[in-house]
Amino acid sequence: MKVKYLWITLLFIFLLLIRLFEDVLFYDPYLVFFKSDFLTLDSPRREIAKLISFTALRYWLNSMISIAILYAFFKDKNLVRFSIYLYSIAFIILSGLYLYFVYNPRQEDYYIFFNIRRFLIQPLLLLLLLPAFYYNRLNVKKSL
Repeated sequence: MKVKYLWITLLFIFLLLIRLFEDVLFYDPYLVFFKSDFLTLDSPRREIAKLISFTALRYWLNSMISIAILYAFFKDKNLVRFSIYLYSIAFIILSGLYLYFVYNPRQEDYYIFFNIRRFLIQPLLLLLLLPAFYYNRLNVKKSL
C-alpha cells in the first residue's frame, strides 16, 4: 500500500515539474501573453509548427503521467483503455479548436482560446477523471 502512494506521489511530482519548468521545456509564446492583460493585446508572434509540436508534446506527457496515476490508483486495465481512448478523442477535438484559434486570432475569442489551451497544456482531465472514477467505483461496490 505504501508503494502505491509513493508511485502516485512521484507521478504527481512529475506533473508539477512539467508545470514548474514549462518556460524552459516548451516553446509557448502564449505563456507570457496569457499572464498579461491579454484581452486588450494583439496575438503574439509565433512559429506555428513549433508551437503545435510543443503543445502536443506537453499534452501527451501530461496524459501519459495522468494515465499512470489512474492505473496506480485503481489498478484497472479497462479503466486505462477507456482513459487512453478519452485522452485521444479529447486531443483530436481540442487540437482542432486550438489550431483554429492559433490561425485565426481575434481578441473576442481569446478567453475561449485560453481555456482550450489550458486543457491541452495542463492535466485538467485527470482532475475530472480521478474523482469520477472513484465515485463510480464506490457506486459499483455499493450495488454489489
